[in-house]
Amino acid sequence: MQQSGLMGMLLPLAVFVVIFYFLIIRPQKKRQKKHEEMLASIRPGDQVVTAGGFFGTVKAVKEDSYILEIAEGTKARVLKSSIQMKRTSVEDESPAETDASSSGKEKKEKKEEKEEAGNRTKEDESKES
Repeated sequence: MQQSGLMGMLLPLAVFVVIFYFLIIRPQKKRQKKHEEMLASIRPGDQVVTAGGFFGTVKAVKEDSYILEIAEGTKARVLKSSIQMKRTSVEDESPAETDASSSGKEKKEKKEEKEEAGNRTKEDESKES
């Protein structure tokens, strides 16, 4: 009778451990492996973003850190672990710039439509006279 009570307690515990592994541990290991691969692929000349939000160009690679040029003539040494992401050419144009350019196009189109409507009204008035 003691054994069934012990099994009744261990089975839910085992299920909890399995769920914990698949929902927390395994995805974290995948993210960590992907981050390590990204760090290994960084070379001088690559653009990166630090965990603090600084954008920089890698000038040199050291054993445990990178030398970044944050602005022209401004260099900083940052730990490899503080690199958040490597920028690609697609990410070079920020979403704000994309939105601004598309909204600029929309404004220009609306302005042209208004001008055309104004021109039509003037033409109609001149025909009536």
